[in-house]
Amino acid sequence: MDQFLAFTVVGLSTAAIYAVIGSGLVLTHTTAGVFNFAHGAAGMLAAFAYWQLAVGWGWPVPLALAAVLLVLAPAFGLLVERVLMRPVQALGEAERLVMTVALLTGCIALARWVWDPNTARPLVPFFADRPALRLGPAAVTWHQAVTTAVAVAVAAGLWFLLHRTRAGTEMRACVDDRALAGLTGADPLRAGRLAWVLGIQLAAVGGILIAPTVALDAQQLSLLIVSAYTAAVFGRLRSLPLTFLGAVVVGLLEAYLAGYLPQNAYLPGLRLAAPALLLLLALLAFPHRRLRGRDRRLVPVPLPGRRGAALLAAAIPGLALVLVTVLSEDSLVPYGAVFSLGVVALSYVPLAGFAGQVSLCQLSIAGIGAVVWGHLGAHGELWALPAAVLVTAAVGALVAVPALRLSGIYLALGTTAFAVILDRWIFTLPAFDVLGVRIALFDQGSVNVTGPDLFGLRLTSPAQLLLLAAVCLALASLGVAALRRGRFGRRLIALRDSEAAYATLGGRLLGAKVAVFALSAGIAGLGGALYGMQLQTVTADQFNLVAGLPIFLIAVIAGLGSVGAGLFTGVAFVVPTQLLGEVGTWAQDLSALLIALAGMGLAHSPGGIITRLRTAWAPLARDRPLLGAAGAVLGACWLLAALDAVNGWLSLAVALAAATALRLRATARQQGPGETPLEWWGVHRPWRPEDGEVLSRATAAG
Repeated sequence: MDQFLAFTVVGLSTAAIYAVIGSGLVLTHTTAGVFNFAHGAAGMLAAFAYWQLAVGWGWPVPLALAAVLLVLAPAFGLLVERVLMRPVQALGEAERLVMTVALLTGCIALARWVWDPNTARPLVPFFADRPALRLGPAAVTWHQAVTTAVAVAVAAGLWFLLHRTRAGTEMRACVDDRALAGLTGADPLRAGRLAWVLGIQLAAVGGILIAPTVALDAQQLSLLIVSAYTAAVFGRLRSLPLTFLGAVVVGLLEAYLAGYLPQNAYLPGLRLAAPALLLLLALLAFPHRRLRGRDRRLVPVPLPGRRGAALLAAAIPGLALVLVTVLSEDSLVPYGAVFSLGVVALSYVPLAGFAGQVSLCQLSIAGIGAVVWGHLGAHGELWALPAAVLVTAAVGALVAVPALRLSGIYLALGTTAFAVILDRWIFTLPAFDVLGVRIALFDQGSVNVTGPDLFGLRLTSPAQLLLLAAVCLALASLGVAALRRGRFGRRLIALRDSEAAYATLGGRLLGAKVAVFALSAGIAGLGGALYGMQLQTVTADQFNLVAGLPIFLIAVIAGLGSVGAGLFTGVAFVVPTQLLGEVGTWAQDLSALLIALAGMGLAHSPGGIITRLRTAWAPLARDRPLLGAAGAVLGACWLLAALDAVNGWLSLAVALAAATALRLRATARQQGPGETPLEWWGVHRPWRPEDGEVLSRATAAG
């Protein structure tokens, strides 16, 4: 009984922290209509800032707390609301989701960049020098008592704010009808600012309270928010009392599993994954209109032409050939991931771009493809590659189960929970038997992966594996383009536009969702197998949730409806990371930070950058003489680099500069007199004799 009480005390103190963080999530969501995936990252940054002030610089604890909670946290909340969230408020729910995912990635990268993750930063609990309080046979530390008192104070304060103050009434009115609240004198912008400030402050309180009990690690602290997600879903994202009840359930569950879970090799990960399992169950068990997604602004899905798809499919192996001939053998290993990770990124196109189903677990599914190939294709058996695709497709069909009830941010929550379950439990399991079949994943370590035996030719060198990945990406891109032009692709877009209309007109939601999830998972599994071949040894950490977020962000930046998103993502993810990595290991976090900042610029191009690039370069593609000249320049630069006559990066810079100049020339040649502003005549197009009279009349009229 004493042990039970001790675990109960620990569980309730942890539940108090989850309640504080979860209440901030609910407050932000109900007032601003945004589910903040970066909520835990904000608490993580607050914990690091508190350590820096109190421990690193030796400030008094009260002064450090005041600086973090009353200055830094409110300033960060105002910054997020004004700079990041307000520009996308008029966009759809998916854009706001991407913005918070970008903020999460950026916060983790910033923390790793500023605070070296290899340095331990312990935090002392509050009042650690005082003897514990006695609650019958159980001992309660002062830190646990303070945590519980803070949770009670937060609950009372939020209730008073929302029900007894004008600001709280304004906030609740803006939730019900933002426009109508504005007509009655309320200020929706002020209510949103207040919600973000309070939400970030509550995240900061939770981060500071939980930091002394766990390692001060950016990724671990940010993902502790999964437990707060569960508490918020218990409250159906609108009820603070139910959120506190959900926090108690999660906290007690974690404590009792830690104390009473049997000790064997298969169950330790279950305790770590328990909040994610509970989150997935809560999402499925609490059907509600708010859990089916809210407003969204649909972005047109471009229709790839046969000529354009063929050019893309030809350009991918061409780029691979250039890399093979220009780069050294050592450089081919890291740069070879351009095409394999491009295949993983391509899996987002049919799933999120065509069908509108948000998934954050694609890289985790790719990890399954890598280990299936590693075990079944240990000696290069080619049949193991389609086997890896089929296994991951079956996993994708399993992931489709929550998609039958959820959409939007709630489907993103479900796939996040699935990725965390894989990271913390499934990928940590040792080998086991199911009906006499030996199942082995990472087997609590790493898996050796080799290249395939392609009709008697064993592909083992980095150059061979890079070319194989490029061919697979080209074929997969052709397949996705054909899918978009076909009947099933049109059905997926209809499904994205309106599930209710799709079902009303005779479409089968179950079949369509299972099919698209299985298809995208199969593509991701293929990419994971190719990525594993290039790495030769894979571990679970290479396929976790946080590692997959930058790939998702770049695919969104590229344009989830564009077939070229796979190649664009592979290049944009790998090349800057490798270039910055040559500067120093610290620069790799800078690369992730830059990706996050690019994701935060989504409001300026919600349709994706590929569409803008296609429009910008279309004049050159239509001008055959200039297009031929561009091809000749690119070929000459490649030949000089291949012969080591000039530096590879110099030849690349010259090729890009020449191509850009030819594009501008083609644009100027194809613009008519009425299409170019008067002030640019003679600059963007040649000056003509009749232009003088036109210009004189325009000046006289002004």
